[in-house]
Amino acid sequence: MRSGELTDQTVVITGGAGFIGSHLATALDSASGVRILDDLTTGQRENIPDEAILFEGDLRDEDTLVQATDEIDIIFHEAALVSVQQSIETPLTSHEINVDGTLSLLEVARKQDARIVLASSAAIYGHPIHVPITEVHSKNPTSPYGLDKLTIDHYARLYHDLYDLETIALRYFNVYGPGQVAGDYSGVISVFIDQALSGEDITVHGDGDQTRDFVFIDDVVQANRKAATTDAVGEVYNIGTGESITIRELAELIQDITDTNSDIVHTEARTGDIDHSEADISKAKEHLDYEPSVSIREGLEQTIEWYRIHKE
Repeated sequence: MRSGELTDQTVVITGGAGFIGSHLATALDSASGVRILDDLTTGQRENIPDEAILFEGDLRDEDTLVQATDEIDIIFHEAALVSVQQSIETPLTSHEINVDGTLSLLEVARKQDARIVLASSAAIYGHPIHVPITEVHSKNPTSPYGLDKLTIDHYARLYHDLYDLETIALRYFNVYGPGQVAGDYSGVISVFIDQALSGEDITVHGDGDQTRDFVFIDDVVQANRKAATTDAVGEVYNIGTGESITIRELAELIQDITDTNSDIVHTEARTGDIDHSEADISKAKEHLDYEPSVSIREGLEQTIEWYRIHKE
């Protein structure tokens, strides 16, 4: 089987109506069947490809889960409560969705003998001691969300070691791209674009010297497809670009591409904001043949074009 090819495979994507999940679903035309498990609380029905079968419901609901995962080959687990702030306000709910829900899926995968690719997060690292961040960097999450993701990382490894289950956890850095709606978790890119296209001030928290590793959605899809076919299972991989940009430079780049009249203004720094973040992706390159292919400017141009169309 070629890297990233899923011919004659039946897959289920949890959270498949959401930003990352829907892009993945659209890319999997070569699969025999794509099933979407989504409760549509944040995902949108119109994001789902016509060929995919939607199972509307919560992955914590046993009946829905059993129906959606009957005789499947691969699970892509994208569903989560992804708002850091919401996880701080409702840690029990965050745990139920992110940890208990994932554990139920791991049990399904074990019974079905299906491979499972899980969406993890750079949030598990907390405040980095050094950059770029390798997978063995210390883990000190600063929110229940980050701790939830670290927990499912451990569960994935444990299920591989105990039950010989084919598991892979992908630690996403800052994902962006078309279809990402500005909001609490969408990240600074969608917020900046929304401000620029609306002619509002582009608001940078603090001095703007903070750095982030922004990875385009197509490269995240690439990583998932390759994780579904690699022999290097039972592992975790950073998924980013291996490069970083300051938030001030990001604002200036969006200002340039949109040709906006918006000014860049600085506001108070956010409490607890991480100063620097950049992925070391050498492990993913070596074992997944992962190679990010979309530059930050190219990715922003595609994303801004999508925003222009959908703001009309």
